[in-house]
Amino acid sequence: MARPIWTGAITFGLVSVPVAMYSATHEHEVSFHQFEKGTADRIRYRRVNERTGKEVDYDDIVKGADVGDGDYVMLEQDELDSVAPGRSRSLDIHRFVELADIDPLYYQKTYWLGPGSEETAKVYGLLRDAMADTGRAAVGTLVMRGKEYLTAIRADGELLVLQTMFFADEVRDPQEQLDDLPRRNTAKPAELHMAQQLIDSMSGPWKPADFRDTYTDRVNDLIKAKAKGKEITAAEPAPEPTTASDLFEVLRRSVEAASQRRSAAGSSSQPAKTTKPAKTTKPAKTTKPAKATKPTKTTKGTEPAKATKAAKTAPKKSGAAAKTGGIDVKGMSKTDLVKLARDLDVPGRSSMSRPDLEKAVGKAQRKAA
Repeated sequence: MARPIWTGAITFGLVSVPVAMYSATHEHEVSFHQFEKGTADRIRYRRVNERTGKEVDYDDIVKGADVGDGDYVMLEQDELDSVAPGRSRSLDIHRFVELADIDPLYYQKTYWLGPGSEETAKVYGLLRDAMADTGRAAVGTLVMRGKEYLTAIRADGELLVLQTMFFADEVRDPQEQLDDLPRRNTAKPAELHMAQQLIDSMSGPWKPADFRDTYTDRVNDLIKAKAKGKEITAAEPAPEPTTASDLFEVLRRSVEAASQRRSAAGSSSQPAKTTKPAKTTKPAKTTKPAKATKPTKTTKGTEPAKATKAAKTAPKKSGAAAKTGGIDVKGMSKTDLVKLARDLDVPGRSSMSRPDLEKAVGKAQRKAA
């Protein structure tokens, strides 16, 4: 069982919810030591007093802030902790916001938040469920390891997830970083259409497991090959930049290649599905819906007109659902889908996967209609 990296309490209003924070991610990278070139001599770093040249124990080191003219104010960790909100043990919630309104640019690192104790699990669960049902995230601040963090807390299944974020003044202005930003509408309509086709042909569901750090894999293979004295194969160089004159032709070939890959992948996986059609042909009996055509007899009277009026007016009775009836959720972005789920008051929407969200929204629309 992992040890928490921070313990404290989420506070909002007069409510205090004890929590324990655990790291949710880890980076995989090859670990290297440093050596002097041409030797087997390790390079090591030591904390050395620049005046005496003697090594200093970590416990004997304090922090100093430069106040100008070569003068420093010395601060120990206890002094730094004394000015932290809640003595670094309070995560203060300042506002609840729509999760979709937070720009991913501000996200920094993800942590799991668990209940602080068995006694407080009920209060923890209440906060989690309330946030899941409302589809909102809690924005707050906490002090950890000598630094204040802006945080966003959201519900994710049975857990609360905390993501540290950058403050607004920590996000750089692209206008100040880039010399010249390309203007819109400089491409030809045919080129824009072909680029959109390429995006469509390469589109698919988000599956994290489909992606892997292949560079680290290649570095590990390199280490193994060199250890065995094998010849090293260099990777292919980066492709040359596409010129404006070649853009349309390159896009066209890219669309063809992507379409061929997709059709090849589809044909290889289709046989398993095509074995079932024999059974599905039986539903030809389901042509009974011909009975459904009987209502054409009602065209003799004026009842059909009333029926169509009812179909038009029924959605209005369902409030927000009236605006969403009949919407094809397949073509919607995840953000718009969440907003639609909120309009339909779908419970637990913020923690649902996209397929589950589509089903829940569809069900809610049918119920509203």
